[in-house]
Amino acid sequence: MLIGIDVGTTAVKAALFDAGGQVLRRFGERYPTTRPRPGHVEQDPALWIDLVGRALASLSDGVTITAVGLCSQVNTHVFCDEAGKALLPAFTWQDTRCAEDAASLDAKVAFDDKIRWWRAPLPVDASHVLARMAHVARAAPEVWARARFVMAPKDYCIFHLTGEAIADPMTNFGILDQDLALITPLLDLVPGAAERLPRIAGFTAPAGRIRAGLPCAGVPVVTGAMDAWSGLLGAGLSEDGQGLYLSGTSEILGILSHARAPTPGVIAFAECEGMVLHAGPTQSGGASLDWLSRLLGKTPAELAALAASADLRHVPLFLPHLDGERAPLWDAGARGSFTGLTSATGPAELSLAVLEGVAYSARLVFDSLKQSASREAEVIHHAGGGAASDLWCQIRADVLGRPLRRTAMRDAGVLGAALMAGVGAGVFPSLAQATRDFVQFDAAFTPRAVAAPRHDRRFEAYRLAYENHRALNSLLATAG
Repeated sequence: MLIGIDVGTTAVKAALFDAGGQVLRRFGERYPTTRPRPGHVEQDPALWIDLVGRALASLSDGVTITAVGLCSQVNTHVFCDEAGKALLPAFTWQDTRCAEDAASLDAKVAFDDKIRWWRAPLPVDASHVLARMAHVARAAPEVWARARFVMAPKDYCIFHLTGEAIADPMTNFGILDQDLALITPLLDLVPGAAERLPRIAGFTAPAGRIRAGLPCAGVPVVTGAMDAWSGLLGAGLSEDGQGLYLSGTSEILGILSHARAPTPGVIAFAECEGMVLHAGPTQSGGASLDWLSRLLGKTPAELAALAASADLRHVPLFLPHLDGERAPLWDAGARGSFTGLTSATGPAELSLAVLEGVAYSARLVFDSLKQSASREAEVIHHAGGGAASDLWCQIRADVLGRPLRRTAMRDAGVLGAALMAGVGAGVFPSLAQATRDFVQFDAAFTPRAVAAPRHDRRFEAYRLAYENHRALNSLLATAG
């Protein structure tokens, strides 16, 4: 029996699997994200620990567990002391308060160094761990002095479960080079940064055993991975040419390819487990639908159903930049908008606009990924909570112009975490074999040629709207 756990942006999700990859039990519980002031997007790390413990207790009741694997949201950071006590609320990946520190650091990194380190001109953005460190060192020096570790959520949870401070290379891609070695000249830009990092180990390497007195005491825990890589495994990717579409709070897009063409805005990961992933996360995927849900007082499922009745003549264009945008724009100052409203626009039309706008943001990323990977995705494996709607899946296939295969297990990160645990425990011979043998699909969506002209025109309008809104957003930001 294996347990996979995903410490996500909105919830801790987990499942119990047998050696055949079948789900025997599930766990899921949400926790809040707070926004105490503009740019600050925070979570309480104690809630992660509490829910991880409850997940282990619930899933292990009456059965013997072989191993546990974790994945988590990435570019969310916890500053903690030697004992693992959080010194500040966690900075989530949506937090943009460190943009000024990030810009200062990025200006000190030469373009050629970025290409040498990352094979892409990746920016040091507001969610980069060094930007977070620089900000705390400047704005809260007393906290920086007490901080022993700066950790991602899964690593923080593993520390509390096992007492071991450990992290994987892909969660730390922004400070590692193509040989998965720490980039010393980069870390030296923030004195003391290197000393506050956990040690790096592979996805399936043993992190330690769960401590006495906790659920699943004595059970081994593997190092695990960031959500994108765990989701990649749980979505069944293992070969060049396969595409990835993980739809959750944000959209995470990717293409596997050993070819590399440095492209602005794309994260070109170092080779890991025999795979090279070109990826880009957006800022607001499912979060956009959740926002409209709160605004209109309807559930996201109700909005998706409502969108099917929309009058296309009155569907506005939606920019899902509610909290800035990540790939491929990396623009913390971007803002959301509806463009093209008419007096006949209603809830159905707004709902469809949001579904389409999120899909256009994914297309923008895939255009950059195709350049970076030097190839088109032949087929895109689709997973995540946002894949539950058949209508939204079809919209994505139409907008992207590529076939989508939807995984039967929506929580691909949870499955990927269990597969990593299984390989670490010797249940599976390799991650590649595990993904081929145990990932199943429940539906396929083929792009409709009749929809292509409309989406091509609206996608061009999407790109133009973003460019034209940049000056407006700057003016609004200074207007207060």
